[in-house]
Amino acid sequence: MKELLKKLHRYEIKIRKMVTAQMQGDFHSVFKGSGLEFNDVRPYQYGDDVRTIHWNVSAKGHGTFVKTFREEKEQIVFFVLDVSASQDIGGENLKKLDLTKELCGVLTLSAIKEQSKVGVVCFSDQKESYIKPDKGLKYAYNIIYKIYNLVPKSRKTSLKNALKFVLGVIKKRSVIIVISDFIDKDYQYYLKAVAKKHDLVVIHINDKRERTLPSLGIIPIFDKEKNRTTWINTSFGDKVDSIKNFFQSNKSELESICKRYKTNYLSITTGTEYVGDLIKLFKVRNKK
Repeated sequence: MKELLKKLHRYEIKIRKMVTAQMQGDFHSVFKGSGLEFNDVRPYQYGDDVRTIHWNVSAKGHGTFVKTFREEKEQIVFFVLDVSASQDIGGENLKKLDLTKELCGVLTLSAIKEQSKVGVVCFSDQKESYIKPDKGLKYAYNIIYKIYNLVPKSRKTSLKNALKFVLGVIKKRSVIIVISDFIDKDYQYYLKAVAKKHDLVVIHINDKRERTLPSLGIIPIFDKEKNRTTWINTSFGDKVDSIKNFFQSNKSELESICKRYKTNYLSITTGTEYVGDLIKLFKVRNKK
């Protein structure tokens, strides 16, 4: 556990240094912009977002008015972690689940140090663990300890159930960070609902061996969620093409949803250096 925390701190320090060196503004602005509450109205000005128009006030006939907001003092950052069996793929200590937990640990420490409240739900096709939002460095260590020692009860996935849980339990507008491989169906409606209500960040975890099967002839492929082995010919055939097409279409659809609802999207592959990718994400959030 000590080695893990040292590693997370190294990554956090590296990220903070890169943010300071490459961007104007403070690191805390990464988590700003979503904890907003209605403050007042003012006359509409050219360039204002039409979504902020206060239609009830404008309807009184004295002109067009927009809502103004002020940032709430206390921000909630809530992580939604996929711990299903499909995440248990990759090399030694380089599995998708390892990367998911590591990213959550780094961002948890960062958010806690900016006085944000942090909460986590770990899910498979059911709620595996729920840690209510709270703040403090000791609380951050408790979160990291719990997610790294979690043993899921189910091997299956239901993003839909996880997102429904978030919509039900997190009432105040928050930063919601979903970290998953998104290998699932019928979750898109609820992802859109979370994007409308909260400041959603999607981190898409993947492993290169899922997208590109080596040409090894007929080999067994084990489905960890279904606990079933299927033999396929990796040299040629429709099965190989369908696997490649599935991952590409799944990624494209997810990116499309995020773009449509102005949601931050980041794809990270196991075994790669992700600090630079996080910096790019932070730069986008700061511009917003």
